[in-house]
Amino acid sequence: MSSDKTTVDTTKAGTAVDAPPAAIPVVDPRLLVREQGFRGYWTEFVRRVKGGELGSMPVIGALIIIFIVFQVANDRFLSANNISNVGYYLAGTGMLSIGLVFVLLLGEIDLSVASVSGLASAIFAVFTTTHGMNMWLAVLLTVLIGVVIGAFHGFFLAKVGVPAFVVTLAGFLGWNGLMLWLLRKTGSLSIADKGPIHLVDQTSFFMGSDIAGAYILATVGVAVLLIGSLVDQARRRKAGVPFRPTSEIILRTVLLAIVSYAIAALLNNANGVPNALVLFLVVLVIGDFVVRRTTFGRKVFALGGSLEASRRAGISVPAIQMAVFAIAGGFAALGGLFIAGQTQTANSQAGSGNLLMLAIAAAVIGGTSLFGGRGSIWSALIGGLVIQSIQTGLDLLNMDTSIQYMITGAVLLAAVIIDSVSRRTQRTSGRA
Repeated sequence: MSSDKTTVDTTKAGTAVDAPPAAIPVVDPRLLVREQGFRGYWTEFVRRVKGGELGSMPVIGALIIIFIVFQVANDRFLSANNISNVGYYLAGTGMLSIGLVFVLLLGEIDLSVASVSGLASAIFAVFTTTHGMNMWLAVLLTVLIGVVIGAFHGFFLAKVGVPAFVVTLAGFLGWNGLMLWLLRKTGSLSIADKGPIHLVDQTSFFMGSDIAGAYILATVGVAVLLIGSLVDQARRRKAGVPFRPTSEIILRTVLLAIVSYAIAALLNNANGVPNALVLFLVVLVIGDFVVRRTTFGRKVFALGGSLEASRRAGISVPAIQMAVFAIAGGFAALGGLFIAGQTQTANSQAGSGNLLMLAIAAAVIGGTSLFGGRGSIWSALIGGLVIQSIQTGLDLLNMDTSIQYMITGAVLLAAVIIDSVSRRTQRTSGRA
C-alpha cells in the first residue's frame, strides 16, 4: 500500500513520468532505395515483382524472345529494311491504339475505332478527290469529324447510361455502313500522293547517309529525356519531395542513347526513319505528357480506379468520359488517314478485317489493363511492335495468315492472364 502511495505521490510531483517519445520521422521508401545504391534498387525490384507490379517487363521480355527466334529463323529479320518496314506499318494501327489506351484507362472499351478509321479515309477521299478540297483542310475536318463521332459515343455512355460496349458496337456497324454509302458508286476512291498523304508514306525526314539522318532524331530524343529529367529533379528538389539523383538520370540517359543510336545506325542503312513513325513517336510523347503530367490525365486514372470515388471527389465524370471517347474518335480518324497514306486509296475494305482486334491487342499486350486505372500511352508502341514483329517475321517465313492470327491471339491471351494474375497478387499483398 505504501509503495502504491509513493508511486502516486511521485507522479503528482512530476518526477516519475517518462517524457513522451519523440515523433519518428517518416522517410519515403524511395529515398532509402536510392541511398542504398544498386542493392536498394534490386531490393525494390524484387519487392515489386513479388507484389505483382510487373509493369512492361513481360512484354519487353517477349519482344526480345520474338527478335531472337525470328532472327535465327531468317537472318533478314533484323535487317535495316525490315526494321524500317516494322516501324512504318505499326504507325497506323498504333494511332488507333493510343485512343484505345485512353478508353481502357477508364475501364471501358471502344469497338468502333476501326470503322471510324475506315469512314475517315472515305470522308477524306470525298473531300479531296471528289470536291477538290485543300488536303490540309480536309485532314483537319476529317479529324474533327472523328472527334465528334467519339463525343457522340461518349454522350450515350455518360448521359444516357448505355454501356460503352453496346453504343460502340452500334457505331462499329453504323459508321461502316456510312462508309459503304459514301463509296457506293465506285467502291473505292484514289487519294493523290501529295501534301499530308505524301508526308505519311514511306518517305523520311531523316533520309540518307550523307547527312546525320536518324542520328538527328536520336539526339533529340536523348536531349528531351535528359532535360526533362533534370527539370523534374529541380522541381522536386525545390518542393522538398523525393527526386532522382543525378547519377540515375545519367545512367538512364546513357542507356537510351545506346539504344537510340544503335537503331539510328541501322535505319540509316535503309531509307532513314519513316515519317509516319516520327509523327507517331511525337504523338506518343504528347499523349504521355497529357496522361502523366496533367490534371485531366490524373482524372482519367481516377475514374478507372473507382467511378464512385471519383464522383464523390468532385470530378465531373460525364465530362471526362465524353472527352476520352472524343479523343479515341480523333485518333481513330488520324489512324485511318495514316493507313490511307500507305495504300493511297479509300475502299470498302478500309477498317475491316482484324484491324480492330489488332488495335485492342496492341494496347493490352503493351501493358494497359482491361480492368481500368493502369497503363501507359507507350503501350501502343510496345504492343504494336510485338504484333507487327510477329506479322513481319511470319511473312519472311512465308507462314499462312491463319498462323499469324493464332500466334497473335495466344500472345493477347497471355497478356490478359498476366494482367489478371498481377492484379490478384497486388490484392493479396495489399497493394491493389
